[in-house]
Amino acid sequence: MTARIYITPKPDILDPQGKAVASALHDLGYQEVSEVRIGRFVTMELKGSGSPENRQRIEEMCRRLLANINVETFKIEISET
Repeated sequence: MTARIYITPKPDILDPQGKAVASALHDLGYQEVSEVRIGRFVTMELKGSGSPENRQRIEEMCRRLLANINVETFKIEISET
């Protein structure tokens, strides 16, 4: 199975990198951009199926290593390969 994990700053956390990108886009003439948030995207191939137990293991990986749960949120998408 394939797990796709999207890790982003929590909405109430400042994102200086996102602000810098938004500013640069404005400087390039893209005034329609109101906010940019920069995150990470992780893809992993795992043995097994998208069972609830396997999803729970992936969530555990996110909480323990991949995401800083104090300042980031994560979203998991699972597909069979």
